[in-house]
Amino acid sequence: MVTQHIFSIVENDLNVLNSNLQSMVGARHPILNAASEHLFSAGGKRLRPALVILIARNTQANYNVTPEHRRLAEITEIIHTASLVHDDVIDECVTRRGVTTVHSMFNNKVAVLAGDFLFAQSSWYLANLNNLNVVKTISKVITDFAEGEVRQGLVKFDLNTSMNDYLEKSFYKTASLIAASCQGAAMLSDLDKNIQKRYYLYGKHIGLAFQIIDDILDVIGSNKDLGKPVGSDLKNGNLTAPILFTLQESYKLQKYIKNEFENDRDIDEAVNIICNNQGLKKAKDLAEENIQTALDVLPKPISSSNDEHFHALILVGRYILQQIN
Repeated sequence: MVTQHIFSIVENDLNVLNSNLQSMVGARHPILNAASEHLFSAGGKRLRPALVILIARNTQANYNVTPEHRRLAEITEIIHTASLVHDDVIDECVTRRGVTTVHSMFNNKVAVLAGDFLFAQSSWYLANLNNLNVVKTISKVITDFAEGEVRQGLVKFDLNTSMNDYLEKSFYKTASLIAASCQGAAMLSDLDKNIQKRYYLYGKHIGLAFQIIDDILDVIGSNKDLGKPVGSDLKNGNLTAPILFTLQESYKLQKYIKNEFENDRDIDEAVNIICNNQGLKKAKDLAEENIQTALDVLPKPISSSNDEHFHALILVGRYILQQIN
């Protein structure tokens, strides 16, 4: 499988990362410490740190991964996890990846503080990279997360939401971190600014495709695949790509959303409408367009001996699409 190939060549790196994460975010207070341990025990594919490691190996002689690259990979996963903690509170998710969310296990106050703590820890480790350009690039992501959440909150159940609005919000909530971490890895390899920018664009479009596929899974996926209950975007009024495309075809779906799913069966009916129209296919096509754009800008490796890691960066697009096949 594509997944096995991508993650097998960085398996040892990710094993080290997993063992480091809990020690990096260890908190003095037992509640915060328990929350942190609970979060990282949930696992996940670790796509963001895997991309950092792959780019490091793709851009360094002899596949070297510097301690700074490894630390950046860890920082990106801490930032990502912090954002999930806050997202779960806002979206009132009870489980993620089959594990009880922090606010459900403790309470909202602990979850918000745990998320803040993780953001603070990531900022401290980021500052200690002693690379101002990387600090500027990655720290902007935390601002983007907040802007994405505010944008999403302001347009819930809003039938005037455009595809451009959706893509901007998806950039702030998901693609920004992936783009910045890819660029950060290139910065740590001391590459030309033009090449850094191309890695940024690669990460941006991979991130947009990843979010679009995640939004398709909200309609068709299992709780295990998605990490959160199916239909949660619909229920919360978050109008994603498959929903927006279907709205162009279905007046009935428009009515359900306008009435904010006032009846018990409305969500199930809405899911059926989306599944029986062209919205899912059009959303997948949009994801494929972003993956192709990512591949078009992906820089070649510094030497032919790095082909395996370069090929893995190409396969990331197939891995993302594989989630719905």
